[in-house]
Amino acid sequence: MKENRLLYGSRIRIGAFGRQFIRFRSPKAERPLQYLAVDIKYVHVHGTGRNALLLTVMDIYSRKVLIHMLRHSIKKGDVLVMLSLMLLEYKAEGMTLRNDNGSQFIAHAVREYLKEKGICQEFSHMATPEDNAYIEALHSNLQLEVIRRFEFDSIYHAELTINRYYEWYNEKRRHGALNGKTPEKVWNEYFNPCPGITKNYLIA
Repeated sequence: MKENRLLYGSRIRIGAFGRQFIRFRSPKAERPLQYLAVDIKYVHVHGTGRNALLLTVMDIYSRKVLIHMLRHSIKKGDVLVMLSLMLLEYKAEGMTLRNDNGSQFIAHAVREYLKEKGICQEFSHMATPEDNAYIEALHSNLQLEVIRRFEFDSIYHAELTINRYYEWYNEKRRHGALNGKTPEKVWNEYFNPCPGITKNYLIA
């Protein structure tokens, strides 16, 4: 193309199609549901000899896993289904979702859906997993503590095991970054600082 002068001396910019790239590597989340992180991880299923894909959404303020999905393949339709289920429970107001540049997240349908819901979508820079460090750390722990330790007979077996892990992660695992509290405790302290009083974060 250069030899035939088809570029007219200009550079092709990655992300020149309206994507908003992350400006700050570590977002300063001041409340739950302000910044969410989403990512996909491979999970090997020994019984089938195939990899399944785990799609997880995490709240950055509390480190709580909000929703996840395990499928043999994850396409834009699966992302839309999971986001729709999530927004049945949580309000989208003032929400920012950060993800990488996977085809599922770049898809026009996904971007339009998030825009319609008033959710700001941030993309990590190319080959820069540090831009989504919180959920990368979660998936790294999952790799060490679950995926390497278990041989899954089926995707159903893998799903049950990951479900139990995420429940334990939310409710039992203490985080140094959370002053030794669990994600569930941090979440509940924000929305329910006093017994008998609950902030309205759920969709009625």
